[in-house]
Amino acid sequence: MDILSVDEPTIAVRVSQYPEDNRAEFLLVGRSNVGKSSFINSLIERKNFARASSKPGKTQTLNFYLVNKSFYLVDVPGYGYAAVNKEKQKKFGLMIEEYLKTRQNLKRVFMLIDYRHKPTEDDVLMYDFLKYYNLDITIVATKYDKITKNNRFKQDKLINETLGLSEDNAFIPFSIITKKGRTEILDIINSYL
Repeated sequence: MDILSVDEPTIAVRVSQYPEDNRAEFLLVGRSNVGKSSFINSLIERKNFARASSKPGKTQTLNFYLVNKSFYLVDVPGYGYAAVNKEKQKKFGLMIEEYLKTRQNLKRVFMLIDYRHKPTEDDVLMYDFLKYYNLDITIVATKYDKITKNNRFKQDKLINETLGLSEDNAFIPFSIITKKGRTEILDIINSYL
């Protein structure tokens, strides 16, 4: 899939602000500083289109990026960042839950985890939360290039066991440096269009 156009995001905090054109939507969730902005920029082949921040917890709204005038990448606030107070974390959770309950055109969720680390308790909770809604979920392990080849088998096993992934539900290794995983993710998106 060639990325020909990306529109500035539609920003929403409630259902009434969501786009109303019924295009396919692909939700991106992940811990704060897992690299969601870099992931988006890599997918759409744009530098700094989704603003990456050195300070985690920057995204505080639902951001709908219209790609090729045919589908949306929906970026939501990251979870698990301690500096965001409990009240705000709860608000983010309710905002994401409202989206999950109301969006008929949500096709798939891409859940980003950091390949360098064991999935956190928050990652496991989010994965279980998404499964509760019977959503199609693809786990994307970012920063894949940061682990040496010798240590990847051990890391794969750790991720699969922690999240309870099966052979037919394995994760996609992803690297913004080498572009590993980009084609597989775009193929998944394309299969819904």
